Formats: sequence, structure tokens, C-alpha cells
Amino acid sequence: MSQSINRRMVLRGFGTALSLPLLEAMIPLTALAQSGNKTKHPVRMAFVFVPNGINMEHWTPKSEGILSDALPSVLSPLADLRANVNLLTGLTQRNAFPLGDGAGDHARSAAAWLTGCHPRKTSGANIQVGISFDQIMANRVGDKTRFASIEIGCERGGLAGDCDSGYSCAYSNSISWRSPNTPVAKEVDPRLVFERLFQNGDPNETPVAREARIAENKSILDFVLADAKSLHNKLGVTDRMKLDEYMTGVREIERRLTVAEQNSQQAGLVNKISGMPSGIPSDYAEHVRLLGDMMVLAFQTDITRVGTFMFANEGSNRSYKMIGVNDGHHELSHHQRNADKLEGIRKINQFHVDNLAYMLRKMRDVREGDRTLLDNTMVVYGGGIGDGDRHNHDDLPILVAGGAATGLKSGRHIRYKNNTPMTNLFMTMADKAGVPVESIGDRSGRLEQLF
Repeated sequence: MSQSINRRMVLRGFGTALSLPLLEAMIPLTALAQSGNKTKHPVRMAFVFVPNGINMEHWTPKSEGILSDALPSVLSPLADLRANVNLLTGLTQRNAFPLGDGAGDHARSAAAWLTGCHPRKTSGANIQVGISFDQIMANRVGDKTRFASIEIGCERGGLAGDCDSGYSCAYSNSISWRSPNTPVAKEVDPRLVFERLFQNGDPNETPVAREARIAENKSILDFVLADAKSLHNKLGVTDRMKLDEYMTGVREIERRLTVAEQNSQQAGLVNKISGMPSGIPSDYAEHVRLLGDMMVLAFQTDITRVGTFMFANEGSNRSYKMIGVNDGHHELSHHQRNADKLEGIRKINQFHVDNLAYMLRKMRDVREGDRTLLDNTMVVYGGGIGDGDRHNHDDLPILVAGGAATGLKSGRHIRYKNNTPMTNLFMTMADKAGVPVESIGDRSGRLEQLF
């Protein structure tokens, strides 16, 4: 018989604090009795951004309504997740349009994506756009978790200088804004993300713990082993299995981080912030998936309930040689209807969706009572440009996944009237998360049909 334990319990060891996933023993028996074994779990929100537009011909389903078996090729990696996703057509970020400011669509697309606001055209320190929706949510629910939000990405990028036709690099390299003048810097090194998640609140202890682990080639789990054994004895069979699966997952992430660091050490690459070998894998796909695993882990353990993830910065000219695309992404996006360039864009788009699918499956595999982590998470995926050649900000490529616990009805392609503010989606999400907001950006109301 499982003993009741505190929801905020962590496994502690030398300079570490390992948060736990939701276990049945953390749910009061009275709550289980009153709900018929169905309990309400926290709602999480994730926002995943991709740059440079989409090959829309291979993104948009041909018909509205229930998603058919034959998904467009860009979305084909989501075939087994069809019932968990909605494609939304017609949403627009009006404030990413020039509105008299001329060139700079890439910068504006990222800056407006979660803010719904028009960025001030400047490459100086007087940047201004608006508070992003993720940070509005973090301000509302962040006091319930160790971190109000988590911001990650695969390309660091500066927050100063001119990156797009007179627009500050802060606009192209950030989708999360704590205030109208303050972008939230994202972390790109999976090792530093891991260390942040498992530090115990004492900044003087964490480096010592890290150095000890590295010196002795130990896992973070080795330092919390005594606590883990004690907890294991208090749990029922189901919770023991869940705890074992979770700790196996943590150890696997550590193994992958170690491989990345060993490769970086051999190449002489050092993280300038930590002074340690970089934990960034040389394989871009592995980089995306490691960071995705970190976000899932943070949600699973309720370390945070809000996260943003930039697969690449807006305007990124990264090449994707691993899938046979040697030209830069931004360069290809100016395709002028060239068939070869459009095919390169399609391959990149499909690659990104494949990595999204990886994250969604990870969430689907985590049980939380009678539901899954994916059921309890609303994931928004897409970008602030429709077609990369046109640089349009209407009819955006937007996908919403998960959220069944909030009443989200998935498995559909929903077409809204073009120029429907994307911020209407955010207003609706806030309502369904139980933390309604009065306004964001250019919102005009709520979205119908979605919930």
C-alpha cells in the first residue's frame, strides 16, 4: 500500500535536488474518492517556433474538418498523433506587417508571434514590443512552480546589433518578452538546462556538485540514491514502476549529455558561460531532441508549466545536410517558385515536424492519473511567416496539439476567416487553463470551434 507523500517532495543529495513526477501517492485519498479516481492536473503550455515560413502547399490539408489518413507530406510525421492535433488556417499577426516601417519582416514575425504587438524599428537599446503570452501566463501561474517559465533554443544569437533591415537582433532571436523592453534570453546548451533543473537553490553548491559528478563520472542519481531507496519502500507497485521509468529516463539524458560533452572536449569547444565542455551535440537533430526532452522533463516534474522553444532563430540560414539540404534555410525561403528550392523547404519543414512529433510522443507516453502529460499540455507550433518568399503574416502555419484535459477537441483542420488575430487563440487558451486575461496585443475576441 502506497503511503501519502508531499507533491513538492524532491530527492536530495550532494548539491542536487531531483524533482519527482506526479505519483499516485501524491494525490490525497479524499480527492480520489470525490472525483471517482479522476483528478485535475496542472495545465502546461508550450510554444514551439520555426523560422522562414513554410511550403504551404505541403502543409495545408485540402479539406476542412476531420484530418484524413493522407496528411500533407510536411505533416506526415504526425500520422500516429493525428487525433492529438489541430491545424488552424487563417490566423494572422497583423502587427508583424510593415505598417509603414518598410523591410524587416523576419524580425517582426518573431517579435510579434507571442506578443501580438508591433516592434519599434531600432537597432539600438530602445527596443520595444510587448509582453509575450508565455510571460503573461508565467506571471499568473509561475508562483506555483520552482521556475515561472523555461526558454530554450538551438541557436544562441545576440540581443544587440542590427539583424534585419534596421531591427535589433533581439527581435529575430527572441519570442519571449518579460516586459515590452526586455526579451528573455534562451538557453541553448542542454547541459546548462539540465543543471538548472536539478540545482537545489544554493548557487554556491551547484558548481561543486557538478565538478564532483564529472570528476567521479557519476550520475546525478548517484547523489540522491539514499533518498530514492527510502522513497521506493513507501510506494505502491504502480508508483514504483513510474519512478523507475522516470529515473531511467533521467540517466539516459545524462548519458547523451556526456557523449556531447566528450565530443566537444575532443574538438576543444567550451561553453563560455560555464567554462565546461559544451553540452551542445554536433548533430542538430540530437540537439533539438535533447532540449525537447528537457522541456518534457520540466513539465512532468512540475518544475514549470510554461515553456518556449525556438528550433532556430528567425532568418536562420542554417543548412540541413543531414537530410540532403545543403543550401541555407533563409536563402531557400526566397524560392521565387523554384521547384528545387521549394523541395528543400519542404524537407526542412518535414524535419522540424518530425522533431515536434518526437516531443509529442514523449508527452503522450507520460501517464498522469487517467490522462497523459500531452492531455494536460497545450502545445502551439508554427511561425510568424506563411510563405517565405512572400513574407506574409496572414494565414499563418499554426498547429495546436494536446490539451484534451482542457476540452480541446483535436484531430481537425479548422479554417478561420483570414486575418483572424492569432492573439484570439491565446485569449481562448488562457480561459481554458483557468487563468483568463483581459487583453493581449491586437485580440478581437475568442476562437470558436477549437474547444
